Amino acid sequence: MRRGLYAIAVLAAAAPASAEQGSLPTWLSGCWEQVEGERWVEECWMEPRADIMLGAGRSGRGEALSVWEAMQIGRGEDGMLTFWASPEGAPRVAFTLQAQGPRDVTFLNRAHNYPQRVRYWRDGERLRGEIAMADGSRAVSFSFIRAD
Repeated sequence: MRRGLYAIAVLAAAAPASAEQGSLPTWLSGCWEQVEGERWVEECWMEPRADIMLGAGRSGRGEALSVWEAMQIGRGEDGMLTFWASPEGAPRVAFTLQAQGPRDVTFLNRAHNYPQRVRYWRDGERLRGEIAMADGSRAVSFSFIRAD
């Protein structure tokens, strides 16, 4: 009986996630940049592999770095698609999938101070991003072009 339960557990772990749990946003892959005068923002996402996407971002002015961040999109313990952010090496914070379309994805963590919502979407050849409170207030938007 134990072997049967173990085999079922292994097969369940290997099974693809349901649509309700979300799918990796492959359209996010690549390096993106926003440049306005001396100010710049860069964000790069690796192609999905082993059911995870790894990302890195940085921003600054001229040659001075202001902020950097390590990011991941993968499965949380509950199997739900999750975005993790670790700004400047801080402990990572999880944002769980709230909504997803063919070229957009929104993650939410109401317990986090700011941001509580992280959203990415494609607008033609542009990648757009927004961080905000859960209700959409205090929104900061980004508009990236492909850098690679």
